[in-house]
Amino acid sequence: MQEEYEINSSTLAIIPISPECSKIYEEEAEYVVHKNVHKIIDYNCKFYGSSYRGRCEGTKYLTGIKSKFPIVIEESRNMIFFPTNSNRNAENIWINLNKIKNYEKNYYGTTICFENEKKIDVPASFYSIDNQYYRASMLKMKLYDRKFAKK
Repeated sequence: MQEEYEINSSTLAIIPISPECSKIYEEEAEYVVHKNVHKIIDYNCKFYGSSYRGRCEGTKYLTGIKSKFPIVIEESRNMIFFPTNSNRNAENIWINLNKIKNYEKNYYGTTICFENEKKIDVPASFYSIDNQYYRASMLKMKLYDRKFAKK
């Protein structure tokens, strides 16, 4: 079991498995980390030069979103993650926007299929995932427009 985890371009999702452990899904591997999901996200925001609070404020400034913020973990590699729930919820899962191929409703909630064909079931409604996907996509477009818009 690892103590720290650095989110990278192959990270697909971070899922809680207990109050102090999380499962990391990558394209080619899976890890158990002895930290809760929020601590992993906060550590990585700091690792890449900001804080969780700063990333949330940035999202709010760019998009007007006021809760369940999608955040930029690392901007140069376009690593944008979105939560399935409020960050205060112990069941909160973080999903990498740029690795999603599609998602569909299932009996349990929603199945997310990633580009590499890995699938995970999340206990969130299709509507909620669709809304979070849209919000994260809006953040991605705002960042793109800011970087590449001709003045």
